[in-house]
Amino acid sequence: MRLSTKGRFAVTAMIDVGLRANAGPVSLADISTRHRISLSYLEQLFSKLRQHGLVVSTRGPGGGYNLARHADAISVADIVGAVEGTGRDGDENEHAMSEEAGAAAMTAELWATLNAKMMTYLQSITLETLVSEQRARGVEVERKPARRGIYKQPQSEPVRPTTPNSVFALGGLLLSGR
Repeated sequence: MRLSTKGRFAVTAMIDVGLRANAGPVSLADISTRHRISLSYLEQLFSKLRQHGLVVSTRGPGGGYNLARHADAISVADIVGAVEGTGRDGDENEHAMSEEAGAAAMTAELWATLNAKMMTYLQSITLETLVSEQRARGVEVERKPARRGIYKQPQSEPVRPTTPNSVFALGGLLLSGR
């Protein structure tokens, strides 16, 4: 398994969703604004997270993403594995390169052991643990009402000219004695 920016962004976004689990669906646009992550990149990540059953989506106005399971049932390994893949292809390439170097058996065994230890450690950390740590650090979750529809800007009164705009209006103005 590889740990890259993709995995870190996915964990960060899932912590954000976990912090707001009781506030309704969290939109990707809000996550993008809060963490300065590209919206299109988040869409790719959440597509994979949804395919792996970690989040559920709500469509329409006021929609977004919620956790599919309780945060205690989601590990960091689940999140990273969903967005990074299993990592088998990269491991095979590294193994092939190490064979060419001549230390294949020892290197392969070392990396397999390291990978197993890393997976065990990542499986021991739950999303709930990370969310609790953020709350303990004092991360504030804004209390805004759930979006239920599209709101229009209030329309101001159109500007109406006070001077005549035609010959007929001028004639009416002159006849009325204004």
